[in-house]
Amino acid sequence: MSFAVALLRTLRPHQWVKNVFVAAALVFSKHLTDADYALRAALAIAAFCALSGAVYAFNDVRDVEADRAHPSKRHRPIASGKVTERSALTMALVLAIGALAGCFLLDWRLGIVAVAYLAQNVAYSLKLKHIAFLDVGLIASGFLLRVLAGAYAIDVPASEWILLCTALLATFLGLGKRAHELAWAERSGQATATRAALAGYKLGVVRKLLYVLGVITCAAYAAYTLEGAPGVFGTDRLILSTPFVALGIVRYLYLALWRPRDESPTEAMLKDPLFLLDLAVATAAMIYLIYA
Repeated sequence: MSFAVALLRTLRPHQWVKNVFVAAALVFSKHLTDADYALRAALAIAAFCALSGAVYAFNDVRDVEADRAHPSKRHRPIASGKVTERSALTMALVLAIGALAGCFLLDWRLGIVAVAYLAQNVAYSLKLKHIAFLDVGLIASGFLLRVLAGAYAIDVPASEWILLCTALLATFLGLGKRAHELAWAERSGQATATRAALAGYKLGVVRKLLYVLGVITCAAYAAYTLEGAPGVFGTDRLILSTPFVALGIVRYLYLALWRPRDESPTEAMLKDPLFLLDLAVATAAMIYLIYA
């Protein structure tokens, strides 16, 4: 593996898909076909991808010793010695400064949100990820900041419905990741010391919370399509996309709880054909129902 490829892997580009939430305001404000709005949203997404990469590099430097003791994380570029800690920190600093400068150039409010996102993630990496449930709450707030960033980038108000659905979905995804880690540790007989916060979770409790959150998330989205969407789109046909949302949630539950493997459920779903097909159909259905 070349040094350049190892550096890129340190930024975990496969995780940047989370930054698609920055485009939520663009899609649900009916500006997707407006070139100027789309360009500003794309620049905001690129900035948050850079910030995400910087955070991942910083986090891997902080966790290098724990990663070396993990069965799969020990293969990460920094833990395996392919990238030095100094190189990773330098890259993280350059990316963070460039991304923040770009955000402030687009809109000062976007810049403030970007600073908050970076500060929150640094605090998460340093200490807060070790506190059960607070760690999941911070993950959810990171998704909310992405949605707000997208709204400020194109200067449209952030829908309360979209923020609510985002908060519920992000909390669901975060708890799913913790449930997967607990289930994998239980199945493989490994200690949970590789993530200190896991000591504060009980698999049975997290499972029940996931089931409840899954139902509430689907209900909130359905309510949005019937109550919030018609005022913006002039139709309640978006309700027809609800089954695809429900299928995606059920599939994620399966990957997190019933097929626990060494890779996280967020990584597994990006390789899962059924989930990817459902995601593609759901996205196409939403765009068609909103814009057709």
